[in-house]
Amino acid sequence: MNIHSTPKLTAAETALIDAFGERLSDLPGDAAVAVKRDDAIEALKAGLPTRRIEAWHYTDLRRLLTAVPGHDSTLAARAKPALLAGSTVLPVLNGVSGAGAKIDGISVTRLVDKLVDGSFAPALGAQEPADTVGVLNTAFVADGYFIDIPAGAEIAAPIEIQNVQAGGQTHGRFPVRVGQGAKATIVERQTGEGDALTSSVSHLTLAEGAELLWIIVQDQPDGATHFGQFNAELAKGSKLTLFFMNAGAKLVRQEIRVRMPGEGADFTLRGINLLSGDTHCDVTMMLDHLAENTTSTEIVRNVANGTAKGVFQGQIKVAKEAQKTDAKMACNTLLLSDEAEFSTKPELEIFADDVACGHGATVTEIDRNHLFYLMARGIDEKTARGLLVKAFVAEIIEELEDEATVEVLEAMLDQWFAEHV
Repeated sequence: MNIHSTPKLTAAETALIDAFGERLSDLPGDAAVAVKRDDAIEALKAGLPTRRIEAWHYTDLRRLLTAVPGHDSTLAARAKPALLAGSTVLPVLNGVSGAGAKIDGISVTRLVDKLVDGSFAPALGAQEPADTVGVLNTAFVADGYFIDIPAGAEIAAPIEIQNVQAGGQTHGRFPVRVGQGAKATIVERQTGEGDALTSSVSHLTLAEGAELLWIIVQDQPDGATHFGQFNAELAKGSKLTLFFMNAGAKLVRQEIRVRMPGEGADFTLRGINLLSGDTHCDVTMMLDHLAENTTSTEIVRNVANGTAKGVFQGQIKVAKEAQKTDAKMACNTLLLSDEAEFSTKPELEIFADDVACGHGATVTEIDRNHLFYLMARGIDEKTARGLLVKAFVAEIIEELEDEATVEVLEAMLDQWFAEHV
């Protein structure tokens, strides 16, 4: 006789299930939303993913997530100054969106309203069995914004979504629809001041010929856990540039899921991971080329210090119909200590026969010859190391065309280097 036993729940798994029970009556949503939440919590009861799950092989969440704070509605988070001058800020403070938020020429709706009337229910739930971030967010999400940019609009001022926590748990969703031929810049700021558990899921839909720059800046405090997921679908001739910078939190999982069903669509990804202390940061990308003449380039640069551990999993799939696809992916890592680690797993699945696809990965230390060259010219070792590290990652930032944006992000680099290098 075979006996199958359910593994004992960890303290973190138990805390998540208990937190759902405590908040159930306060979470917004109609019957359809409630069903999605119940399905999500049942998935969590089956246990958090371990390294046996391929998508989580380098991030054993069941082992790494050791504590889960409870939700505390008494905590008050404050909006931050806009990262880019002149931006319109849409704040979500400790999981609550700002009432009356508006942008001229753009429809902005509080997500809580779409949860209450059930219209957002179809977008909730897991996209596939390993979608733990989606499951966690579905169970607990209470607010966010739905942003609808009309066709032909050219929005000059950046739109800054601020997801700010003051401790406890916060979970937000940010669906964005960009109409045909529209152009805009969106900044997603994930930050806070407490030892929190946060999740944030964004869904971007680009219509034909639309162009968008989306910037993600995550600088949560050292004791926080952050789960982020960015989803995008690109129509014919649309163009998406996604830039991300991870510069905080103790445990990070940032997922990027992009589908390109539109012929001639273009996706550009540039990312920086700045890792220190005992941080564990996992960036996982899944990119599907589904139509002819689509292009993509992905470059991720990583700096790891202390005992930090980093992961980049990049999977590019090219469908049989996606002839003449051009896809390039690279991941480059600089280790600043003997104890730091970085794991890279690039994947290509190609079913078309007329494509140009490739990937590469490097892991290295600071070049001693370069360090000696600078020190021989009177630069002290710490400053010289900082200059070399900054040069390694600043190249990615400088690809952004807006000079003011480059200056702001490079200032964040300088601050991180001063504190950690």
